[in-house]
Amino acid sequence: MAKIADIPAVDERDVRQTRSKREIILVMVGLMITMLLAMLDNTIVGPALPTIVGDLGGLAHLSWVLTAYTLATAVSTLVWGKLGDLFGRKTAFLSAIALFLTGSALTGMAQSMGELIGFRAIQGLGAGGLIVGVMAILGELVSPRERGKYQGYMMAIMPLAMLGGPLLGGWITDNASWRWAFYVNLPLGIIALITVWLTLHSPKRTVGKVFIDWWGALTLAVWTSSLVLVCSWGGNQYAWDSWQILGLGLVAVAGFIAFITIETRVPEPLMPLHIFKNLNFSVSGGLSMIVGAAMMGTAAYLPQFQQLVQGDSATNSGLLLLPMMIPMMLTSVFIGQVVSRTGRIRIFPILGGIALTIGMLLMSQLQVDATTLNVSLFMIVIGLGVGGLMQPSSLIAQNSVSLRDMGAGMGANTFLRTIGMSLGTAIFGTIYTGRLTDHLTSSLGSAGAKFTSGGAQLPPALMDKLPDAVQQAIRAAVTSGIDGIFLAGSIAAAAGIVVALLVRDVELKGPDPAPRQEPADRDDDVDVREAEITAIQA
Repeated sequence: MAKIADIPAVDERDVRQTRSKREIILVMVGLMITMLLAMLDNTIVGPALPTIVGDLGGLAHLSWVLTAYTLATAVSTLVWGKLGDLFGRKTAFLSAIALFLTGSALTGMAQSMGELIGFRAIQGLGAGGLIVGVMAILGELVSPRERGKYQGYMMAIMPLAMLGGPLLGGWITDNASWRWAFYVNLPLGIIALITVWLTLHSPKRTVGKVFIDWWGALTLAVWTSSLVLVCSWGGNQYAWDSWQILGLGLVAVAGFIAFITIETRVPEPLMPLHIFKNLNFSVSGGLSMIVGAAMMGTAAYLPQFQQLVQGDSATNSGLLLLPMMIPMMLTSVFIGQVVSRTGRIRIFPILGGIALTIGMLLMSQLQVDATTLNVSLFMIVIGLGVGGLMQPSSLIAQNSVSLRDMGAGMGANTFLRTIGMSLGTAIFGTIYTGRLTDHLTSSLGSAGAKFTSGGAQLPPALMDKLPDAVQQAIRAAVTSGIDGIFLAGSIAAAAGIVVALLVRDVELKGPDPAPRQEPADRDDDVDVREAEITAIQA
């Protein structure tokens, strides 16, 4: 058996004392650009996909353009987190950025659908290290109490990317080339790479021979890939009771059992299971999964209602997500500031869970004649809820692990959020498709089946060309599907309230106070003190 790396424990006080405010701000610039890259690439590709297929062909393999990226990101997240623990945050982070930029450049140069999918996987492998690297470096950079303030700025990047990605992707595709949806990463990534290289002074690890948990990484890849494929294909490409889905489910279960067994026996596990003994860390993982599911369910399916029922364009439906994104961003920043001042965090995920549950329940009551104002008001409540859960879940995770396990801990938390996004998308998609199909079949009979073939993708441009009766049936069916999604989301959000109640409110520590300087002349100090005592006694 290989020997474990000789890595000395990093004292958190020593780490923080070396950080000036100027250095933190400079490093934060690079971290925020990197976070923008990681988030933007999830959304910028969507508007370019039809043009990509028209250029490269391969419509049957279109889903793999997204699936390959998602799979590679999910699988590599824990690996990058552990590599940061072993070899240092800076080394692992810069390597992840470099790999992401390499994948971006290759993807932009792809000449076939097969090349595009393969290069997207490379890009995803690098992306897995971006978010976990940002959070781990931030956890090492500042004190527990200060993390909320700086992480609030990081969380504000997420809604910006979710909103700006589709708009930027559509504009690039219309005015330049779909290849620039990937090339745009290069200048931003190079700026982030140089900034982090020059400004981040991360504690060095002294390593000799290291043990890398390759078997853990392999079994992680197997069960994670199988689970994501079940979520992506189930109910769409294959029926849930088909042998393909059932077989993948069995592989996922067997792979998970093998992964847990390996992680309990290897000397330097990819995911140290002891971090889950901390109740707060386990709770933060549950909250992260709920946040991931809620975000994807709203952002992915609400535009269906806005375009097919309310008649908005694709660009306008992106803008109509602002009522959710802006409160999400402001709430994240606000919570970060309050936590930095008070050191208390428990109340925020509870309030966030309540707000998210109320918002989801309100959205589950949408009617065909709902106005944009109605939807916007409900989305504000959802945005407050997501912001109230997203920021605390990451903060709780950061402050529940030691610096030695910071990379693995944030990797696990990010991994759970990714799994929540995948599961939420799959479950909500199944509910939406099922209710849509049932409603159209009951309204239009067998003629309604043609509108739900191909995964219930109804082209918005088709609506105006249909008879009024058919248009009304489609609008009612889409509304029924959306209501079902948000009803299921409200159940998940209510479970989030229960999970949040388990958080133990531990006061977060602020920066260490400056050491008290000893008097220059000890004897003089003693003489003065003795004179004061004599005077008091007199």
